[in-house]
Amino acid sequence: MTVADMNRLEQAARVSMGEFQDPDTSAEPLPLPHRRLLWGIGLALCGIALLLVVLQLT
Repeated sequence: MTVADMNRLEQAARVSMGEFQDPDTSAEPLPLPHRRLLWGIGLALCGIALLLVVLQLT
């Protein structure tokens, strides 16, 4: 079985399962406010984790 055959089988399986997406379309990046929000949430979680570690050590 060649790579082309495997690609056709995979595409047929995706179409049959209803998950077909046009390969030319790519996911758009998140807008800047969403990135900043995710960055802030991540930073807050790291701060909470650091605080918990410090409290456990004292």
